[in-house]
Amino acid sequence: MPNRDYQQERREYVYTELLRNDLLSDPFTQFTQWMDQALTNQIIDPTAMSVSTVDNNGQPHSRVVLLKETNEQGFVFYTHYDSHKGQQIAQNAKAALLFFWPQMDRQIRIEGNLEKISEQQSDDYFHSRPRDSQLAAASSQQSSVVTGRKMLEQNYAIEAERYEHIEVKRPDHWGGYRLIPNHFEFWQGRPNRMHDRFIFEKDTNKSHQAWSISRLAP
Repeated sequence: MPNRDYQQERREYVYTELLRNDLLSDPFTQFTQWMDQALTNQIIDPTAMSVSTVDNNGQPHSRVVLLKETNEQGFVFYTHYDSHKGQQIAQNAKAALLFFWPQMDRQIRIEGNLEKISEQQSDDYFHSRPRDSQLAAASSQQSSVVTGRKMLEQNYAIEAERYEHIEVKRPDHWGGYRLIPNHFEFWQGRPNRMHDRFIFEKDTNKSHQAWSISRLAP
């Protein structure tokens, strides 16, 4: 592979600043404020987030999924429970989320533990999806090796015929996870790489609602 030098690929971050007085006391509310601003600014795929898990050999794995719900309980996304990520979560429920919005020079890191959401909640979301997406979930054994695209299309066609005149059933191997956070970081890019970084951490010495806030060096 020929050498490629990317050392001069750089830009300045000049969108805005982030001061301690700008921060809300609750990280969930702070997240919602930033997400609302991303939506207002029509950021492409603002709900796209990297989910990082670790397998039983200690190897980290990351992939992008879409955030589907957030509230004071945590952050919800959907996937196949038998996928690589699902197997890793079963072995180690600790995980990290990362949102990156380059148009606003912002990223949000969130760490915590994952748990499965209720079957009813998974059912409700599954049946709210477009029918084609339902059939794709029913026909795909996510992360398994396949012989080619034709096999995927054949499996899809089989499920489409099976459910032609009836409601698509949510597969038992498909559903949601909720990440319950214990750590947030809000990062605002600044000129000269003097970025603004603030972390929220659960204060175990106070009530479960209490969060401590600290500024980090860039």
